[in-house]
Formats: sequence, C-alpha cells, structure tokens
Amino acid sequence: MKTFLGVDIGSSKSHAIIADERGNVLGFGEGGPGNHEVVGYAGLQEALEVVTEKALQSAGVAREQIIGGGFGISGYDWPSEHTPTISAIQTLRLSAHLELVNDTLLGLIAGAEQGWGVAIVAGSGENCWGKDAHGRIGRMTGSGSLMGEYGGASTLAAKTIRVVAAEWTQRGPPTSLTQILLEETGARDIEDLLEGLVLNHYQIGEKIAPNIFRAADDGDSIALEVVRWAGKRVGSMVNGVVRQLKFQYETFDVVEMGGVFNAGRLLKDPFHETVLKVAPGARFVPLKAPPVVGAALLAMEHAEVDQRAAREALITQMERF
Repeated sequence: MKTFLGVDIGSSKSHAIIADERGNVLGFGEGGPGNHEVVGYAGLQEALEVVTEKALQSAGVAREQIIGGGFGISGYDWPSEHTPTISAIQTLRLSAHLELVNDTLLGLIAGAEQGWGVAIVAGSGENCWGKDAHGRIGRMTGSGSLMGEYGGASTLAAKTIRVVAAEWTQRGPPTSLTQILLEETGARDIEDLLEGLVLNHYQIGEKIAPNIFRAADDGDSIALEVVRWAGKRVGSMVNGVVRQLKFQYETFDVVEMGGVFNAGRLLKDPFHETVLKVAPGARFVPLKAPPVVGAALLAMEHAEVDQRAAREALITQMERF
C-alpha cells in the first residue's frame, strides 16, 4: 500500500491527513495556525509537527512509510519564502517526495473537476491563484489592501467603518451599519465610536461580516452597496488571474472558498457578473471538500495514481471528519 501525507496550514487552523493511493483516509490531525506572518517560522514548524504527528498516530503509520507529501501553506507567497518554508517542512524528517504550494491552490486541486482553473478565497482575508492545464501559475499578491486586493471579511469591516464615518461627516447617508458597530464595540454614540477606532480603544474585525450581510438582506442600501462592492472586488482578482493565464475564452472552474460567500446572491451575483464579462466560460463551483483533500492529491501527483478516483474517494471519506 502506498501512503501519502497531505497538510493544509492556515492562518487560524491547520489539518493533515494520511491517505492511500485509492483515496482511503487512514488518519487525520488538526492543530492551530501556522502562517509564518502570524506565528513566525518557529510557529509554522510547530504546527507542521503537531498535525503530522496526530495524523500519523491516528493512521498507525510510520514516517518512513510516507512516499509523498503535499503541503499548502498560508503565507507562502514569494520565492524568498521558499527556503525557510521548506526548511520547516524538512524538520518532519520525511524521506518522501515533497510538493509545496500556497494554500489557495489546495482548494483548486480539491474543487476543480479538471484539476486546473482558478480558486478565489474570501474568508477573513482574500487571495486568488490559478493554474492552467500545463501547470502555469497565475496569482494575486496575497497582501490584501496594501496591494488593492479586497473582498475578505477584514476588508469588509474596514469598508463598513468608512461608510459609518461618511455618515458622521455628512459625506454619505445614514445606515443601520452604524448601530451594528455601536453594539459591537459598546461605544456611546457615533462620535465616541470613531474616536475610539482612531485611538485604538475599539476594534472592528472580520467577525462583524455576518451582521453586514444581515443588514444588506434587510434592505439597508449602504450595507447592500458594501456587499456588492466586495463581490466586484473578488471578481476583479479572478479576472486578473484569468488574464495572466489567458482564460478569457476557456471553459474552466472558479472554485469559491471562504465564509464571505455565505452572503449568498447579494455578493455572488455581482461577483459572477464581474467575472463573466471577462471570461464567459467560467463555471462557479463552491468548495465542498476541505482543502486538505487538495494537499493529499498534491502528494500523489508524482506517483502513478488515478487522481480522479482518489479525489472522489477522499471527498466522500472526509465527510466523517
């Protein structure tokens, strides 16, 4: 039996699975964040060790039995990060073929039927990567608002603060989002809220996103504008990758990942419209499998494995975890 290790290292949690060549899941491990931008490379190394050891123990498999390892690492965005990231992986002491990608690509591998296309993440943050049928990569920077990449829950929160500030300064109309932020922070009034945000007495983060969606669903025009803005911005990221890979006239999957897509049609309609203007052959596919499935499939790429059959088996079996 051939055994493979798939690892998904995230900014809030991490997963690992042991699987065989038929897609049978033999073991599973879960741990905390490992993005080096959040916990440093020492934290990445610790997260790798924790989830890998848990998966190995769960499977009853020794490290020496692993013949392939697939690693999707959040925060692995640039060539200069390759050496320290690989060094952290090598502390696992695996005598196996190793594959390393940004974690966004795991969703593409797990969710796209053909194994290529575009994956868009809109969770606490946002990112977009793609791969064509020949393995060529297209991507965003993964640096969010610094590089004008928007649409995740954190940038939704920042956009909401700006429209509430516009209400107070009379640059924009009143919105129920103001009351939402007052309740979230406990501020006395809108002036106290804005002063507290400027002076770091109050914090508004990604957890506010579901409340923004509810306000939009209840008909607040400004909240709806914020949600539609997010949909268009994630669409613009997909379009950037589409142009990089010359997918404008291709038929391909766009894999949707992350909790922001839970906003439903209020966000998805402008997102889809934005993409379809550039790539009318795009097919939108919500990711139903955990991204770690993509890591296991990545581990199998160098081996003689029926990837399609393994993918289907992995997706089915991961339902129990």
